[in-house]
Amino acid sequence: MTYLKPHFRNPALPANALGYTRRDYEGAVSTLCAGCGHDSISAAIVQACFELDLPPHRLAKLSGIGCSSKTPTYFLGASHGFNSVHGRMPSVLTGANLANRELVYLGVSGDGDSASIGLGQFVHAMRRGVNMLYIVENNGVYGLTKGQFSATADKGSKSKKGAVNPDDPIDLVSLALQMGATFVGRSFSGDKAQLVPLIKAALRHRGAAFLDVLSPCVTFNNHAGSTKSYDHVREHNAVFNRPDFVPHREEITAETAPGDVAEVTLHDGSVVRLRPVAGDHDVHDRIAAMNHLAERQAEGEIVTGLLYVDPEAGDLHDRLNTVDTPLNRLNDAELCPGAAALVKVNAALR
Repeated sequence: MTYLKPHFRNPALPANALGYTRRDYEGAVSTLCAGCGHDSISAAIVQACFELDLPPHRLAKLSGIGCSSKTPTYFLGASHGFNSVHGRMPSVLTGANLANRELVYLGVSGDGDSASIGLGQFVHAMRRGVNMLYIVENNGVYGLTKGQFSATADKGSKSKKGAVNPDDPIDLVSLALQMGATFVGRSFSGDKAQLVPLIKAALRHRGAAFLDVLSPCVTFNNHAGSTKSYDHVREHNAVFNRPDFVPHREEITAETAPGDVAEVTLHDGSVVRLRPVAGDHDVHDRIAAMNHLAERQAEGEIVTGLLYVDPEAGDLHDRLNTVDTPLNRLNDAELCPGAAALVKVNAALR
């Protein structure tokens, strides 16, 4: 088996507004297990960036350690990339974002990388409002080390060998809401129609955007008794809404009757159009989103869709009042203004 992709392509491939085809957003051939949900997420990211007309070189993708953190190799091969150490992706991304605010930042992590060793990193990235899309590819196991339960594994779920998990899970969606993330959603790797618009909207959002994507591990967590398997997620998926993403340059239209579609305008003029499925819900109400999650979880359901968004949210640069020019483009005199400036700063703190 070869892992080299051919350079030739069909000349009739459709192109986006920049002249790129979908192939221009791909990466290397995946070495993950055949059928892994992570590959479906990679394909959704490729599709989302293609449809957004996002120049590949304007995106920076960062990851930690784990099966999920290998996936940036498999998409956007022409973008910036950095594979950090276990659980430390948010800190590295925060530093990169502060240095160059003009890039689009995508952090890819897993339930082991974010809910265990990197839990503190995850929490602080959300509360600080780092301008990024944080995707957790959640399969409930440590796939690289032969399928032990991760911190997101549901209590009572069974491992492939029959062991029962005795611990309550960490729900990263609830935690993101509690810590101040301003765009929060959950999806399923097998639901491309829902996942692609969520990724597109989250990439356009200014502030901390978080997506928890249930991604079954076909090798260690796709059996009867697992609550992260393809069958279980499909049977217990409580779809919250069906999002459409409308770029601001296009006319906004709706095919359904008035009142059936809720529209959320993002800061750049883009629109997220939500088709309610689970009843009326105000996606601007953080508390209501947290309550709905708790109610459905008590019934054994998995809530997917856009749960909360603050379209007027700022980001870390707004809070720190940084200059508009990216810090990596400032010269020495601007970065080190001298002793007089330091004396003035110190005086203001007394």
